[in-house]
Amino acid sequence: MSRTTSYPQSMPPTRPEISSDGPKPRQARWAELASSADHKDVGRILISSAFGSVFLAALELLLLRLQLAVPSNVFLDGITFDRLLSVYGETAIFLVAMPLIIGLLYYVVPLQIGARTTAIPRVGQIGLWMFIFGGILLYGSFLFTPPEAGINPLPPFSDATFSPNNGVDVWITSTGLVTLGLLMVAIDLLTTLHNLRAPGMAWRRAPLFTWAGAIVTWLFVVVAPIFLAAITMLMIDRLGGGGFFAGDSGGSPILWQHLSYIFFTAIYMSAAITFLAAIGEIVQTFTGRELPRKSVTRSMIAIAIIGTLAWSQNMLTAPIPSGWKYFGMFMAIALIVPFGLIFYNLISTVSKSDFHMRAPLRFALGALSLASIGLAAEIAQSTIAVATQLSQTYDAWAATHFALIGFVVFGGFAAVTYWYPKMTGQQLNEDRANKSFGLMFVGTLIAVLPLFLAGVAGQVTDSYRYFSFEDFEVYNLIAAVGTLILFVGIVLAVGNLIMSRHEEPAATPDPYRGDSLEWLALSPPPAHNFDVLPDVRSTRPMRDIREAIVRRDNETAEAESAAQPVA
Repeated sequence: MSRTTSYPQSMPPTRPEISSDGPKPRQARWAELASSADHKDVGRILISSAFGSVFLAALELLLLRLQLAVPSNVFLDGITFDRLLSVYGETAIFLVAMPLIIGLLYYVVPLQIGARTTAIPRVGQIGLWMFIFGGILLYGSFLFTPPEAGINPLPPFSDATFSPNNGVDVWITSTGLVTLGLLMVAIDLLTTLHNLRAPGMAWRRAPLFTWAGAIVTWLFVVVAPIFLAAITMLMIDRLGGGGFFAGDSGGSPILWQHLSYIFFTAIYMSAAITFLAAIGEIVQTFTGRELPRKSVTRSMIAIAIIGTLAWSQNMLTAPIPSGWKYFGMFMAIALIVPFGLIFYNLISTVSKSDFHMRAPLRFALGALSLASIGLAAEIAQSTIAVATQLSQTYDAWAATHFALIGFVVFGGFAAVTYWYPKMTGQQLNEDRANKSFGLMFVGTLIAVLPLFLAGVAGQVTDSYRYFSFEDFEVYNLIAAVGTLILFVGIVLAVGNLIMSRHEEPAATPDPYRGDSLEWLALSPPPAHNFDVLPDVRSTRPMRDIREAIVRRDNETAEAESAAQPVA
């Protein structure tokens, strides 16, 4: 705080003099984060919230699987099971997948394009707090009535006649706050991408993860308003007597399925695009080989468009016209091409290279392995013949979980362990990371593979118990053991992220010798990101900088050698 020095009237100063009480005292870290609009702080909070929610989702899944471990179990009653199932679904989608996608993009992409800040940072900050309030509301509802209408509260079950308590209202409000908040963050990132790229950072030179940021934010800006409109209509139906989804009032329950599945399918595709791009960055860095940029980026665009248009493949058993069913089926099958191209390029690049296996690459390869199983099963589920037999069974549940655990959980840990030194300034404990990976990978296989067989045998999802004569016991008991192993692995992995902050040595700005601009900044980056920004002249600007430094050092050495007198 500054003040002007006063003098007696008889001795007027010849010029104004200003003294200072010193710099403003530093706030506590939590207060800085609460008031910060820095994209790195917002991104860190979103990522940390996502990994905290991973623990909650894994715990809820473990409780659900323990209830189904034996026939006629009374560990959980039906209402508690429905509530845990509903909250688990919302946590996995809205509090894990979405903030992890947006948080990683919001942190990393401005660094990759050489931006010193985002275009409208206060919009991102407001969006963060809306997200936080949505999450608090969801878990605060356990103090009164949490959601209990399922992962996707389908009308008419979710209307006031069949769900008269406020559980569905909590679901609507919390998902609305989370979605609107993350939409605001995405708008800030999209504006930054189009306005604040460094000199020379043309789209043809942008990293794969930056391309994923542009594709995903555009997709989110398109589909999030659709979902917000749908939940607004559902709230009007419940509280205002509207008739949007009420069949007896001229509405259509099927309309909710169309609108909600457009959004959920787009989030599924966003997760695939984001984490495949992150895996691409990891593969390029650890193998030293570039992926074919045009093939990968065009495939990501195709996944965003074709994948979202395949929303009706979730409705193959719904009473909709056959044209919608065949359209959804053909769109889903068409995804084989872009997904196949990306997987082929990633696998062939790794197989043709010499590399040192590190934790990020291990998680990346695990993500590819699990996601490939899930995608293959999802394609089978997208055919009308298979869906007619296996829809709403644990076969469909297993296919979706293999893909999402592969992309979101393993892909998320791959991305965070890769950028962990940049985000924290500390190295990650590789030994704990490898042990957690082993537990998570084995646990996922044991937890999910038996449920394919349970689904084929006829076990339906969302049922809180079964009976001994149905012959599902062995499958569910094995799945419960696997879920416990997966839960232990997730706890160890999240704990490693926390403990490494305090136990491991400091990281250099460029620990992997990466090629994109985020490795030019300090670790962790300062508030302004970069002191000096170079002109970007290729797709590998950090390699260009290293080569320029070597040339400068060689020229300096030659000049000094020439200046020395000859003996």
